[in-house]
Amino acid sequence: MTFSNLNRRRFLGTSIAATGLTLAAPRIARAADYPDRNISVIIPTREGGGADRNFRAFTSIWKDKLGTDFEPGFFPGASGRVGYEVYMGKNEPDAYSLIFGNMGPEVLNWAVQAPTFDVNDYFYFGQVDKDPGCLFVGAESKLQTLDDVIAEGKKRKLNVGTSRMAHPASIGLLALGEETGAQFNLIPLSGGKNTVAGAVTGEVDFSVLTSGSVIAAGDAVKTLLVFGENVVGEALDDAPSMNSVYGTDLPEMLSARAFGIHKKAADDYPDRMDHLNTTFKATFDDPALLEAYVASKGTPEYLSYGGIDECEAFKNAMLELGAKYKDLLSGA
Repeated sequence: MTFSNLNRRRFLGTSIAATGLTLAAPRIARAADYPDRNISVIIPTREGGGADRNFRAFTSIWKDKLGTDFEPGFFPGASGRVGYEVYMGKNEPDAYSLIFGNMGPEVLNWAVQAPTFDVNDYFYFGQVDKDPGCLFVGAESKLQTLDDVIAEGKKRKLNVGTSRMAHPASIGLLALGEETGAQFNLIPLSGGKNTVAGAVTGEVDFSVLTSGSVIAAGDAVKTLLVFGENVVGEALDDAPSMNSVYGTDLPEMLSARAFGIHKKAADDYPDRMDHLNTTFKATFDDPALLEAYVASKGTPEYLSYGGIDECEAFKNAMLELGAKYKDLLSGA
């Protein structure tokens, strides 16, 4: 994707030079009326979940900047795959339809099993938060330190809970096994609550998950390692990052929720795309966003702006890591 195509001034300069001002003007006039109706947003998870709460908190502020409201539609199923198939297959690429997805696990889907559409036919333009994955044990587990986990994993293959196989935290665990020689058997437990419960009850030896859910579990769990930067300190038991412990250069293994759009919509309506980008960024500059995010049970340190370039870099990193670990992630 050529991101310079999304720059309004470059687009106008190119259009004027190529076709004359009279041909460029109609598109500018139409864009000035955008949006003139509500924007639909597909959320590829269930209503009432973390993505829904995050979406409602952010759009409660964004709608005033953008000048219209948002209409969510929920399409849970197949680890998010159903929602993307609906978005790419049925929704018009006119910038009146967006997708609000979890870039980490949902992009890993495409590495494990290719979708019916070209993954380059959509892109993320607005990251809302960054929630790193982590490794944690139940409070009563005999494995109380990272050294305990690695030592035991060299004696036997440990059963490890994960919310779904194709998940950034799963990648983090597989990388840890490569680095240390410990053996792990990933077991998908279908969702964050079950993944936490698996570690607490001893159904599995320990679990890996995005840390927001682990923080919410409180004293029932203990975090031993973070697959990214620990920006919340004691809330994750001051657990170190994998890169700091082992000197690796693993990208942050994140659940990062972001708004995406058809590439064709951005190409055909660059001024609409410019308006989305500008108002999205303005939402982060509004102090009311943090209040809404915290009220929705979000971890304030995880609220984190990311634009097109940041989202594209993360998407590509997930595709690359997904391809590397495809055989190990395809067991679910």
